Amino acid sequence: MSWCYEQIDFLDLPVDLGFVCPLDCHCSYTRDQILIAMDYRKPQNIREGVKWLEKERLDVLFVTLNKSDKEYSPSTMYQDYSISDSLFHWQSQSTTSEFSTTGQRYVHHKENGSHVALFVRENKTDRISGNAEAYTYLGEVEYVSHEGSKPMNVVWHLKDQIPAKYMQKTNRLMEA
Repeated sequence: MSWCYEQIDFLDLPVDLGFVCPLDCHCSYTRDQILIAMDYRKPQNIREGVKWLEKERLDVLFVTLNKSDKEYSPSTMYQDYSISDSLFHWQSQSTTSEFSTTGQRYVHHKENGSHVALFVRENKTDRISGNAEAYTYLGEVEYVSHEGSKPMNVVWHLKDQIPAKYMQKTNRLMEA
């Protein structure tokens, strides 16, 4: 029993998104599990990496860190990475301007009472199973700043720090 206890490398954390949601921070889930847990009943019709759930007042960000030319078009090769254990750089969809309804929703989400949840995976496909790789829920994020437009380069602050075991996967600076 003590050996098992010593092998624990993180503790999952409950997250309050303003509605009942069974997902815990730092745990891994498939895209369908995430959306169904958030009461979105048609997950198979979601193709983009962002989903606004109006009823829940929640933007769900799905990030794939390692993108290849054969799986992604040039307009979707977004530059997403952790800056530190509490800051994350994210690029919006290529059509989102800073003055659009969506761009303004990101910038003013706190004042407007909405939330933003960040889910990250390293690769699109799991190398062992060949299926879609699960996303790790990095938790709720809050707007810090942005630059540019179409796409917007947004810096988010994570309410819960990224565990050390995920930092090397999410931080490009560590690869250099």
